[in-house]
Amino acid sequence: MNRVHEATTVRARKARERSAERYQLRRDGLLFLLFPAMLVLSGLEVLLSGRDLTQHFAALEAETQALGAAVRHPVMAWAQRGVSLLLIAVTLERIVSHFAQRKPVPSPILTWSFLLFWTTTVAITAVLATNPRISHEYLYPLLLGLACTLSGPSDRDRIVAAMRNGVFIFMLASVMLIAVNPAMVLDSSYTQGLIAGLPRFGGLTAHPVMMGMLAQTALVILWVRPFRRKWLTFFAWLLGLGVLFVAQSKTAWLGFLLNAFFLLLVRRGIDAMQNVGDPRSSSFGVGMLLAVIGAVVAVMFAVLVFDLPTVIADFFNTSTGAQLASLTGRDRIWVVAMQEWSHNPVFGYGLTIWDPDYRQAIAMPNATHAHNQFIDTLSRSGVVGLIGLVVYALVLGVMALRYARATGGLSLALWVSVAMVSMTEVPLLMVDYGTSVVNHFLLIVAVASGAAARVRAPRAAPSPIEPTLRTAA
Repeated sequence: MNRVHEATTVRARKARERSAERYQLRRDGLLFLLFPAMLVLSGLEVLLSGRDLTQHFAALEAETQALGAAVRHPVMAWAQRGVSLLLIAVTLERIVSHFAQRKPVPSPILTWSFLLFWTTTVAITAVLATNPRISHEYLYPLLLGLACTLSGPSDRDRIVAAMRNGVFIFMLASVMLIAVNPAMVLDSSYTQGLIAGLPRFGGLTAHPVMMGMLAQTALVILWVRPFRRKWLTFFAWLLGLGVLFVAQSKTAWLGFLLNAFFLLLVRRGIDAMQNVGDPRSSSFGVGMLLAVIGAVVAVMFAVLVFDLPTVIADFFNTSTGAQLASLTGRDRIWVVAMQEWSHNPVFGYGLTIWDPDYRQAIAMPNATHAHNQFIDTLSRSGVVGLIGLVVYALVLGVMALRYARATGGLSLALWVSVAMVSMTEVPLLMVDYGTSVVNHFLLIVAVASGAAARVRAPRAAPSPIEPTLRTAA
């Protein structure tokens, strides 16, 4: 009878575990749907605009001159409202449900640092900056970020899977449009690429740089969470690498190389270091030594035979090299941003900096932001905003490193991606939601889920044990 009872108990425990892993709407919510929804909005806006990507900068100039003033398709306006309402409903449900069930906050320091960041860069700036402006749109990133800070491992798995599926479908649709409407997705006027005459691929994103960032994120997610079918994973790798290459974003290229390095380090690094000191694995050490020798020989060959320093100097004397040295003109934008900060040092210019009116005033129609996260925050929110940014970035960095192994390297890879993009873009901008900030919220999910895995779950009530009657033989 004891054996029967034990078998019944084991089966019941396994059934409970399977039930816990199975998705339940009331318990798990719909937070994972918001990430592909942002992709749908981006693609729909490009499709309905009927744009010509070769005229991207001309369109920005027309906008600053109020010639192409923000004319949006009516369908796009309703789609935006629908996603915004979905975001409000889903995030509020997750937040209320979490605290109603008295679940612990995965990482209070993450939640409080996020609130500090939003308060110093949005709330205070909207009220106290030189050019104040209050908008309901500023609440969307706050709600989404708070909901993401409450994510656990199961939430992370659903969000990552939904984002993976959504972004690869998004890239596939973008590639298919090359045959239908190449001008919409290809910039044939691009002349700063490594291969002369190769058009730059923007797909259904606002800009090729964004396409490169999405491809980089997709490959990182695919590395951490591949498809169940190997042929589908192989096809996804080909698609992602191809899109990453033709998007021709040097930042995305370098970011992916760094991602690959850190993913290998986290997922294979400990075993590799053990193999280095293991006399039974001498082949690994020999291979590493040969790789180092080969790299040194290659550098010496390039310097002595091809006169590498002269080649580099000649390259930077060309127009393409000059563009690269100035980060394609971003240095001029940085000068303007720092001037605005010097005029408004404490609370900044305000959240409306870099809008069409401001760009027209400074005669820089392409300057949609400061092209650097720290400089942009200084110009918008002053020293107050910079303090919030530095604290938040440090918290994210420390926690991404701490929970790197718990998340399979995802948290560290996403943090590296955000840090790399922050050099030339503004991935932590908190005035709206969309594909440009999706990596930021994915990073919050990854870090929070790593912390949640270490939070001690409440002890389950002991199962009653039925008494066993023994009779004399």
